[in-house]
Amino acid sequence: MTVALSIGDAIRAARRRHRLTQEQLAELAGTSTRTVREIEHGSGSTSIATVAAVADVVGLTLGVVG
Repeated sequence: MTVALSIGDAIRAARRRHRLTQEQLAELAGTSTRTVREIEHGSGSTSIATVAAVADVVGLTLGVVG
């Protein structure tokens, strides 16, 4: 499992716990539904800042690796 996919899985699970659709999460995070979908699937080339913004909406934070 890649890091992108595990982050995406965590965001998807948190989104579902908050009972949000991808569309609602995108609106709250100020991004597109397509971007949320790409993050959850571990695809695309989304910036760390955007991933962090999406994660923040569902109560997650990105840690530093290393």
